[in-house]
Amino acid sequence: MNLVKSIIVYIIGICFIAILFPVTFIVWVLVLPFDRNRVVIHWLLTYQSFILCWLIPIWKIKIEGRGNAVKGTTYVIISNHQSLIDTLLINSLRYKFKWISKIENMKVPVLGWYLRMAGYIIVNRGNEESKAEMMEKSLGYLKKGSSIMIFPEGTRSPDNEIGFFKRGAFQLAIDAKVSILPVLIDGSRNILPKHGLIFSSNNIRVRVLEPVHPESFNTGSAEELAIKFSSILTSELKNLRANTLKK
Repeated sequence: MNLVKSIIVYIIGICFIAILFPVTFIVWVLVLPFDRNRVVIHWLLTYQSFILCWLIPIWKIKIEGRGNAVKGTTYVIISNHQSLIDTLLINSLRYKFKWISKIENMKVPVLGWYLRMAGYIIVNRGNEESKAEMMEKSLGYLKKGSSIMIFPEGTRSPDNEIGFFKRGAFQLAIDAKVSILPVLIDGSRNILPKHGLIFSSNNIRVRVLEPVHPESFNTGSAEELAIKFSSILTSELKNLRANTLKK
C-alpha cells in the first residue's frame, strides 16, 4: 500500500515541477535585473510549497501559531529537522527569509537550481572560511530586514527526537540582536524517514512558538543559547505528543 502511495506522491511532485519550474525560471529571468535580493523568487517558492503540501493526499497538516511571527519583524528562525519534506513545511508558513543550506544540496537536481535562483545562503560545513562567509552574508540580510532560516541540528533526526543544536544560528541572533523564532515539526519522519524513498501516511503538526527576544536570552554565549532552545523545543515536542495521545 505504501508503494502505491509513494507512486502517487512522485507523480504529483514530478507533474508539479514539470509545470511550475519553467514558470519559475521565466520569472527569475524577468525579475533578475531589479530583484537583487531574489525576494520575488522566494515568495514564488513559498506559495508553490504551500500548494504542493495541500495537494499531496497521504498526509494531513495542522499549522499552529503562524501569527506569532509579527509581520515586518526580522528573526532568526530555527526548527527541528525530521524529514526532507520539512523544507516544504517551513516554506508553507510563507515568511520572508533566506534559507541557509548545506553545499551538498546544490548537487541535487531541481533543488540546487531553486537554491541558486532564490539566492539562498550556501555553506560548506567542513570549511571554516565558508562558515565565516555564511555568517557574514546572514548578518547582512538580517540588517536588510530579511529573516534567516536554519535547522540548527544540521541534519535530519535519525530517531524522531531533537538532536544536538549547533551554535551558528544562535551566534547570529546574538550578533544581530534579533529575536529567535522557534518552529516545531512532528510527524514528518513517519512519512519519509532519513534516507528513505517510500512514503507512508501520517499526520503532521507544525507549531510556531512565541519568539524569544534578545533581552530574554540571559546569556551572551551561543553555546548556552543553543542548549536553552534545544530544551525549549524538546519540552514542546513532549507536550505536543502527550496532548495528541489524549485526543
